Amino acid sequence: MAEEKALTPEEEAQKQLEVTMGLIINGGNAKSLAFEAIRAAKAGKIDEARIKLKEADEALVEAHNTQTDMLTKEAQGQHAKVTLLTVHSQDHMMNAITFRDLAGEMVDLYELLYKSQALTTND
Repeated sequence: MAEEKALTPEEEAQKQLEVTMGLIINGGNAKSLAFEAIRAAKAGKIDEARIKLKEADEALVEAHNTQTDMLTKEAQGQHAKVTLLTVHSQDHMMNAITFRDLAGEMVDLYELLYKSQALTTND
């Protein structure tokens, strides 16, 4: 197995920035998609809401894979420099996961309300 070429400090910083921004972007996308799911469910568009939740899950999987890679490297002794931006990216991801979970519950609730006819659409 070929050894990886050692990165310069600048290359390492750039690589960490790209990983960190990826977490922020995917977490932000997941949260936005979860919010779109709530809006769709509120309007009675439950199938559309479920699609948005699935898209949110896909963004979270991307973020989770990146995070797992970071944790694996840490466990192997490849310690990343922890910056405020890195902490922010982890916070962003955890908020997205929580928001996605709550959005799923809200979609389920709206579905029950529409099925019971406690809510109706204006269509």
